[in-house]
Amino acid sequence: MRVRDIRQHFLSRADWVNAEKTVDRVIVGDPDLEVDRCLVVWMPGLDVLLTAAERGIRLVICHEPTFGTHRDVQPDDDDVLREKKQFILEHGITILRNHDCWDRWPGIGIPFAWAQALGLEQEPACQSASRYLHRYDIPPVPLDAFAARVARHCRVLGEPAVQVVGSGDQPVSRIGIGTGAVCRIDEFLQLECDCSVVTDDGCRYWETVQKARDMGHPVIRVNHGTSEEPGMATLARYINEHLPGLSSEHVPQGCRYRLVHAD
Repeated sequence: MRVRDIRQHFLSRADWVNAEKTVDRVIVGDPDLEVDRCLVVWMPGLDVLLTAAERGIRLVICHEPTFGTHRDVQPDDDDVLREKKQFILEHGITILRNHDCWDRWPGIGIPFAWAQALGLEQEPACQSASRYLHRYDIPPVPLDAFAARVARHCRVLGEPAVQVVGSGDQPVSRIGIGTGAVCRIDEFLQLECDCSVVTDDGCRYWETVQKARDMGHPVIRVNHGTSEEPGMATLARYINEHLPGLSSEHVPQGCRYRLVHAD
């Protein structure tokens, strides 16, 4: 299967994506490369590229940027990024990004997979206008009890504790779920959420989290990578089930930092 045909498979089924402007494209490499296997990864770091090179895998499908900016501007004045690009080219690796399509893919895309990983199996009660933010309704439970539930699910993704803002005994039942860089408290409030689960890249403390605290709106915050790792697993599974001739392997990354305890 050619890389360009893989890209077209997703774009042809994602009517919410502008094919001319999307970041879902070949970032580095050959669009006409014929492949029968690929690695699926959240962030295409050098460790993943080394794995691909060592195993002779020539296609990496990723969700986030290769070169540190959302538009994946090709590096020309950054030695580290320039060397990374050279490594990719020297080893004949092609990097295909699947971000805009998978961020809103019905049922199993990024926000759906994240909610399901947290045990929220039902359909969302409502979605924001952008369809990036969802609300899930659950029986009322104290904030800290729900936060502990989130932490238990995040433990397997490498993040055994979560950040919590709000009174621990405050009851919550209308849970806002956000991922990535799109976790706007104002939009969660428009959805009538009484608790928001956000990410560190999508919700800055000094800005929106402090506003939520001032309003008495509970917030649970996790690492960006933690929230989107379940969606990488569903992407790999989708490829194996819907693209005949292409074998996909998910490379788990999860939380992108380690927690070191004082003890």
